[in-house]
Amino acid sequence: MSYAIIRSGGKQFAVEAGQTVRVPTIEGEAGANIDVEALVVGAGKDAKIGSGTVSASIVGHGKGDKVIVFKKKRRKQYKRKQGHRQGFTEIKIEKI
Repeated sequence: MSYAIIRSGGKQFAVEAGQTVRVPTIEGEAGANIDVEALVVGAGKDAKIGSGTVSASIVGHGKGDKVIVFKKKRRKQYKRKQGHRQGFTEIKIEKI
């Protein structure tokens, strides 16, 4: 069982071949093949640290759940309510 730690959008994800992962938005159409930067490939003593790539395909794009941002200052009649939905890209790991 091999796995890799990939970096996408400033975040790191532990992935295995065949796994589907939601990462921050990547440009490209659904079905396109991409290469994602791998920080670590393998496990235990066989782990390779450094530059490498993992092959993946884009499954689709979407938006996450809504997060409410609420600001308030007491006794000043100051209230602001704003919603936000972060975009994501769903990718399927093809080959490590």
